[in-house]
Amino acid sequence: MSAHKARRVLDQIRGRSYQETLMILELMPYRACYPIFKVIYSAAANAKHNMGLNEEYLVIIKATVDEGTTVKKLKPRARGRSYPIKRPTCHITIVLKNISLYEESVVENSIGLGTIQGHHSLWFAQPKNYSKGLQEDQKIRECIKNYVQKNMRISSGVEGIARIEIQKRIDLIQIIIHMGFPKLLVEGKPRRIEELQMNVQKELNYVNRKLNITITRITKPYGHPNILAEFIAGQLRNRVSFRKAIKKAIELTEQADTKGIQVQIAGRIDGKEIARVEWIREGRVPLQTIRAKIDYCSYRVRTIYGVLGIKIWIFVDEE
Repeated sequence: MSAHKARRVLDQIRGRSYQETLMILELMPYRACYPIFKVIYSAAANAKHNMGLNEEYLVIIKATVDEGTTVKKLKPRARGRSYPIKRPTCHITIVLKNISLYEESVVENSIGLGTIQGHHSLWFAQPKNYSKGLQEDQKIRECIKNYVQKNMRISSGVEGIARIEIQKRIDLIQIIIHMGFPKLLVEGKPRRIEELQMNVQKELNYVNRKLNITITRITKPYGHPNILAEFIAGQLRNRVSFRKAIKKAIELTEQADTKGIQVQIAGRIDGKEIARVEWIREGRVPLQTIRAKIDYCSYRVRTIYGVLGIKIWIFVDEE
């Protein structure tokens, strides 16, 4: 395979997510797609088994190809003659990056930090240990969400977790879980919090540090975008029309005394073959005003038609 044929394919997948890349390579008509598919699949498998990364958060940040040696062969012909065949080769380099560490702390809250919003993680670390602290926070949040999802007493799929705040000290880790429906988790089993603490300690191998987990109830749960996105995702999984799901979510938000909301859904909506973006806005949503306190979240939902993306902006107040 020549470098030109491989480069024609790599230009289409550079900067895309892992799952989107696999879908593109399966649909492209070029013969160079299959060896590139195997290289990317192998790189993702190494990241999953060797480093424990989730394939959903992998992005291709580098895809290059260099010319290799030319393989020379002879093809026999009649009367003892032959003619040479030159087959070019190439070297393909794929680099994947994990973006899960930057979704909550950087993308969603970067504009309002320090003015109208606070940090979800409060701790101090040396520069060389900063990445380890971020990975530890991500593992704590994933462990808590998985436990809540398994032990919730409802079948709608709404976890009800608005946010998870982590405060680290020398010998203590304080975790505050802000939930909209804590009774659905604690009711019937008062020792659920102790079980959750044991699971987190077992997952992160805490020996010299004490772990304390508290659950606080949110008075108006549907005024938070994460809980609202889980509600819309549950409706879409049950094949409810996306317009009905969005309008019902807007009605629930109006009961929480918000000033405005904007909901956007992208993907193969209602099973259509062509992906599109649909959005509905109710009230004021001043995205360009820094003093406006706007809660934002992005959420992925898997349906029988594929993956849909949900984005929600809620205008809470203005300072």
